[in-house]
Amino acid sequence: MSKQLRELQARKATLVKDARALTDVAAAQERDMTDEELAAFNALKAKIEAASAAIDRESALIAEEAHMANVMQSAHSTISHGHTATVISVTDNLETDPKHGFKTVGDFLKTVRQAQNPGSAIDERLLIGSSRSAVAPASFGSEGSAQDGGFLVPPQFAQEIFQLSLGEDSLLPLTDNVEITGNTMAFPKDETTPWGTNGIRAYWQGEANPAGATKPVLGLSTLRLKKLMALVPVTDELLDDTNALSTYLPDKIATSIRWKTNESILFGSGTGLPVGCMTNATTVTVAKESGQAAQTLLAQNLAKMISRLPPGSFGKAVWIVNNDVLPALFTLMLGNYPIYLPTGLNVGGIQVSPYGTLLGRPVFVSQHANSFSAAGDVLLADLSYYQTITKAGGMQTATSMHLYFDSDLTAFRTTFRMDGQSKIAAPIAPAKGNATLSPFVQLGAR
Repeated sequence: MSKQLRELQARKATLVKDARALTDVAAAQERDMTDEELAAFNALKAKIEAASAAIDRESALIAEEAHMANVMQSAHSTISHGHTATVISVTDNLETDPKHGFKTVGDFLKTVRQAQNPGSAIDERLLIGSSRSAVAPASFGSEGSAQDGGFLVPPQFAQEIFQLSLGEDSLLPLTDNVEITGNTMAFPKDETTPWGTNGIRAYWQGEANPAGATKPVLGLSTLRLKKLMALVPVTDELLDDTNALSTYLPDKIATSIRWKTNESILFGSGTGLPVGCMTNATTVTVAKESGQAAQTLLAQNLAKMISRLPPGSFGKAVWIVNNDVLPALFTLMLGNYPIYLPTGLNVGGIQVSPYGTLLGRPVFVSQHANSFSAAGDVLLADLSYYQTITKAGGMQTATSMHLYFDSDLTAFRTTFRMDGQSKIAAPIAPAKGNATLSPFVQLGAR
């Protein structure tokens, strides 16, 4: 990106910010704009349009210069006597730097904050990776805005925050996830079974008998990215310390993203967020045993939950239990052998699961599960049956000092886009027997 193009973008950003300030004053006072304000707004609008035209012209010139440079390079790549000329290419180091020229996350976030101050020029590093008509952060954005109301987090910092959000209790890595660059993705799905009456089937073939033809029964599942937002207020004292900010904020953002992502994967309503695997028709609920006392957990409860998994799911399934289920787990036995092995007693220790294993599968202790003896206090899920999409490099951040002005705080907002839903629409009918199967099983109330 040329220096002149950056200056034009910064000029347009300032004009847009000034125009926004005019409309915000009228909106805050719940009135229409005065004649003077309207005249000033129209003047700014004309300047914005002129700046846009200048940006288009500059971008066109840059493109033509690049084209001519390629033509000249091709024309001079071979010179007389068969010798090849040496061509020196020049690139913008900031464009290729995964940190976009920032030293730390704190350095980047402080620059984002400064860009929000009225009258402040936008650091050109914040515009790297945006469209040629990039503007200053607005109070709202849409899919038509490259920055969606904020600034793109440099790739390396975005990856660091994303990796933090995939901590030991994160469910997203257990799902079938696809990173996409657009906003939607359609997946074919086939819910037929080898023992069913439709879909692709095999037949024993008698000699000289004609073959029985079958065909797949395919459906289509479409996911559309939903926006997840982490809002973290930060004191001005912390903002003054770049190193402290680099340590504090990414962890808080990642924790918020991880919690909300887990909650949506399990219990999302599907309205503005993913459809959870435990809130739709695919979930199987295992009822308590006949005569089972209240506030109890039996090994038979867990064995029946495992029996409701589809073939091949047990080796990929995980237990998700509430904290207050743990005391009951410690007392469960099969004969003389405990069925719950806490960390330190099981092979592999914390590498397998920080909370140990239950009947051979990892245990996630989580507040997402319901309290002890309520329906859903023990969950068993094979999340490979859960399809997710995430935005490739889609983390963005913006800031506002107005929300917490009286508390001397600045709020940083980071957005992460994803969607998800079960790959199957209903429990699976078994080949023999009546108990349906599902990769998503919960224990009923007791």
